[in-house]
Amino acid sequence: MNTKLYVGNLPFDTSESALRALFTQAGAIVSVTIPLDRMTSRPRGFAFVEMQTADEASRAIRMFDGRDFEGRTINVSAARPPEPRNNGGYGGTSGRGDRDRRGRNGGRRY
Repeated sequence: MNTKLYVGNLPFDTSESALRALFTQAGAIVSVTIPLDRMTSRPRGFAFVEMQTADEASRAIRMFDGRDFEGRTINVSAARPPEPRNNGGYGGTSGRGDRDRRGRNGGRRY
């Protein structure tokens, strides 16, 4: 089993230290990562906790999946590896859709 866990449905103000305090009850922690939204720099409501051994990861899943944490019922499961991205994760556009750099629609009328 993987030692990296996905922890979902977290309150947006959850801190790394609060997650460490919780998951230390199941065993030794290697790392805690709380991803941030790129646009707002706020937590996205989930985290990754890496336990030292697979047994400790299994124990953490049994102990904390479906448990109330800071007012929310959290989901804990084995983390899946990231899916490969094509086009660098940008979908192949510059983010402007079909508009040119001056905000025009390329001569089309709608």
